[in-house]
Amino acid sequence: QVQLVESGGGLVQPGGSLRLSCAASGSIFSIAGMRWFRQAPGRQRELVAAIPSGGNPIYADAVKGRFTGSRDNAKNTVYLQMNGLKPEDTAVYYCNADGKTDRFGVWKSYWGQGTQVTVSS
Repeated sequence: QVQLVESGGGLVQPGGSLRLSCAASGSIFSIAGMRWFRQAPGRQRELVAAIPSGGNPIYADAVKGRFTGSRDNAKNTVYLQMNGLKPEDTAVYYCNADGKTDRFGVWKSYWGQGTQVTVSS
């Protein structure tokens, strides 16, 4: 199994910044795509950023120019730097990754437990 653990959420004022981290651990053979999703109360979960193992991240229109995704493949860790935070960014942020536990296994999608981000004055 692969476990994903997010950290870095919290309460921040509008215009502030937070940096989320998500570390994958467990029986990892390979991690491919890693992503950040968010879910606000009463809304569907939505993709925020997709960070491939190689190549440039892609972002939701709502966060372009404010959020930056990156990853450390050696540490199986993905980050989300969030600047210029707005109240509408308030949500639970989830990490998602595609992983294999052995060379001949199948790719599976794994989720973290989520970390709360609240933007409020």
